Amino acid sequence: MTKKTEKALVIVESPAKAKTIGKYLGPGYEVRACMGHLRDLPKSSIGVDVDSDFEPDYRPIQGKEEIIRELKKAAERSSAVYLATDPDREGEAISWHLQRLLELPDDKAQRVTFNEITQKVVTESIARPRSIDQDLVDAQQARRVLDRIVGYRISPLMWKKIRRGLSAGRVQSVAARMVDDRDREIEAFEPKEYWTLDALLKNSDGAAFTVRYYGRSGKKYEPSSQEEVEALQEELRQMIFAVSSVKRADKQRSPAPPFTTSTMQQEASRRLNMTPRRTMAIAQQLYEGVDITGEGTVGLITYMRTDSLRISAEAQREARRFIDGRYGSDYRPGSYRQFRTKAGAQDAHEAIRPSNVALTPEQVKGDLTGEQYRLYRLIWSRFLASQMANAVYDSVSVEVTAGKHAFRAGASSLKFAGYTAVYEESRDEEKEEKELPLPELHEGEVVDLQSFEAGQHFTQPPAHYTEATLIRAMEEQGIGRPSTYAPTVSTILDRGYVKKDGKYLCITNLGRAVTAWMEQYFTDIADTRFTAQMEGLLDSVEEGKTAWKGVVRDFYGDFSSHLSQAEHSEYVKIPDTISEEVCPVCGRHLVEKEGRFGPFLACPGFPECSFTMPLVVQMPGRCPKCGGRLMKRTGVSQKSGKQYTYYCCEFANSRGGESACDFRTWDVPVKDDCPACGQTMFKRAGRGYKRPFCINPACSNFTPEEKRGYYKKAGTDETAEKKPAAKKSTAKRATGKKKTAGRTTAGRGARKANE
Repeated sequence: MTKKTEKALVIVESPAKAKTIGKYLGPGYEVRACMGHLRDLPKSSIGVDVDSDFEPDYRPIQGKEEIIRELKKAAERSSAVYLATDPDREGEAISWHLQRLLELPDDKAQRVTFNEITQKVVTESIARPRSIDQDLVDAQQARRVLDRIVGYRISPLMWKKIRRGLSAGRVQSVAARMVDDRDREIEAFEPKEYWTLDALLKNSDGAAFTVRYYGRSGKKYEPSSQEEVEALQEELRQMIFAVSSVKRADKQRSPAPPFTTSTMQQEASRRLNMTPRRTMAIAQQLYEGVDITGEGTVGLITYMRTDSLRISAEAQREARRFIDGRYGSDYRPGSYRQFRTKAGAQDAHEAIRPSNVALTPEQVKGDLTGEQYRLYRLIWSRFLASQMANAVYDSVSVEVTAGKHAFRAGASSLKFAGYTAVYEESRDEEKEEKELPLPELHEGEVVDLQSFEAGQHFTQPPAHYTEATLIRAMEEQGIGRPSTYAPTVSTILDRGYVKKDGKYLCITNLGRAVTAWMEQYFTDIADTRFTAQMEGLLDSVEEGKTAWKGVVRDFYGDFSSHLSQAEHSEYVKIPDTISEEVCPVCGRHLVEKEGRFGPFLACPGFPECSFTMPLVVQMPGRCPKCGGRLMKRTGVSQKSGKQYTYYCCEFANSRGGESACDFRTWDVPVKDDCPACGQTMFKRAGRGYKRPFCINPACSNFTPEEKRGYYKKAGTDETAEKKPAAKKSTAKRATGKKKTAGRTTAGRGARKANE
């Protein structure tokens, strides 16, 4: 038996968090990382004994034997073991598995959680440990077993009936259906014509302003044809226009609440162009801790998996002190702001906020990577704005009448910035028209008609989902939980059920076929309401009101009968996606196919015609050799097997055809032509702003190849001084820590993606 020491063992999930917490606790504690799950259901089988009341078969994860041995030794020589995994269901389950793997008695296994990793919170939490919450563990067991049954029973069927490599899940199947339903709604949409009519008027002082036609006799009316709007104009030209009302008011606008997981992912997608998966990876780094000059290792934000809008009283007091110091007391509301968490939320943690609002983004910028800084600035600004006073606008609305007809206009100007001094929430679709200023007008004043401007419009279908709007829709309908949004969206993209067209998500032929098959044979799993109800049942298990095996038992009854029906279903043929590219051999339109290295184009006349070519994307510009279209193509390295991207002429050689033009380049064609010779310009591939250059050797604007690598970040001066060496090394340390954190969270993300 190993001799016990006075040290206590603290087990966390990642090395980055271990490093931060170790500095806070000091020499009396040994802090180790378990690197995520150490025990789970086996990958080789379903791992759930359906005939023995769904008993799970948990086993140590292959490849983690050394970590388990080291933790066992450390636990044996320690006076106490603090299980400090993440403060959510999955973190509770990891602690539960650790207790059993390390054979810890209940009086030695102490459960602690950190909503934020700061010295104050860490030391307070260690001083107030608790036992493992079995209800939380059971809620996670129910989710895990349900997802394993769905995935391991349906996925093999899909391989036989549709295509190899597919998967199904409680949440991912519903998410794919939501995209499919939206796309079908767009396809079935029939636009309707309508017209707007603006009148340009002048008041008695000669000041011009524009008003829009509202309707007649107090009722709103929109002309539906050009004939109607022309008849309306003829009628109005005979009438006198007069100002019937002028209303002025101060309108107040309240700030948005602090971030939840969902709203953070949405806003990061809109503002920072970050995918939900990337957003969560960067947020994990900010939560676990970053080396800050003068502060040491600091956890910059609170726990990032939450659906709560609650803010602690202490954090609110700190925010108010900061607002007083930086902006003045006018920018602080008279009372504390409270935001109501939506019904059905778990409300287990606070909203996402900075751990210390006094650490401004500007102060820590030099110690963060670019992505860390941008996300921290977003979280910090949103939280601070949520605790600030309302913005006040001076608003004026005018109604002008001509007989029974009414025109309206409005304008507003910012009177007091309030929270907008820090942050304004972005929108998915910026459809608001700019308001034009209005001159001084008085009720009863007669104004002169100058002209009309009629505009033809058509009603628009609902927009395709983006990653941000899909996550918002999932949250609104109660599908999934904060920890599942990002991996679910990533999974339906990785499986090929959904593809991205710019920023929009569109269903693929494969996704549509899989969704239809799921709706036919597994109606419940593909139903949004059923999935939301299941989340409610899991919450009930967490609250100790429902037995987890009872939830699984009730689900499996109908599921097994649906499974039997699906086993006798017909093979599903996936329709080919027809491209605009034409086969140079036989003239048919090429279709998209899926191969070992991804999608490619092939002739549908196979086997008579075996022509294939890489899947191409047309780029701006023209081929500098023959004037043909420029294409983006992918290739596969014979040595490494990795894909690479290049750009070439549409007539470049491809599999099955002879080369008509040999132009190829790694550089990216741009839409701008050279001002000197008129040929297409290019820029270097990669991230960041790059200066376009001309590749025509005969042009006076020609840039030699050795000078094409120049680039500068937007908004910086070419002659700006370099950063001090100390800051560069600090940033590198932060980057290194980021990679470690990414590895520890990848397994959890992949596991959640299988739902």
